[in-house]
Amino acid sequence: MAVFEGTFTSDKPFRFAIVIARFNDLVTGKLLAGCQDCLKRHGIDANPEGQQVDYVWVPGSFEVPLVARQLALNGEYDAIICLGAVIRGQTPHFDYVAAEVSKGVAAAGFQTGVPIVFGVVTTDTMQQALERAGIKSNLGWSYAMNAIEMASLMHNIKHGIRQGGDFPRFSGDDSNVLMPNIRDEDRGGELG
Repeated sequence: MAVFEGTFTSDKPFRFAIVIARFNDLVTGKLLAGCQDCLKRHGIDANPEGQQVDYVWVPGSFEVPLVARQLALNGEYDAIICLGAVIRGQTPHFDYVAAEVSKGVAAAGFQTGVPIVFGVVTTDTMQQALERAGIKSNLGWSYAMNAIEMASLMHNIKHGIRQGGDFPRFSGDDSNVLMPNIRDEDRGGELG
């Protein structure tokens, strides 16, 4: 069996796009700063005038998935980071926006095959959002780390860069190695 992993360093100059919601920019600006800091510390030129990271500002979190999908379809990026903040109010609006943004970002990644990192904080209060954007820790850093690792992992899978062995295939009994909790009858028979 082969092992595929992403790394946080690469000889390949990966390209990233960051989609940032303007709404709740007090939070998204801090998430962006954490994201940029991580990218810089991992050898990526995060300068908006540079060649490795493009920045796209959208009105709010609801618009993030549409733009992320379009960027992914362009084929220019190894990963896309989506930053936003949806903070609960006194109406059901929070529930609708939070649900649709998360589904939209996931769908964009599935549809395009490009890693799209969900960096939209969903909190009950502004205080909670600010804690996640730098008061306690900055999740922007984590979102950038996820993007770097996923860009590397997808590159390794596409180019067959693995640590020993052949590309994993399912056949007979060895399929339980990758899906240990799924019985043959639950799987619908053999997958090979």
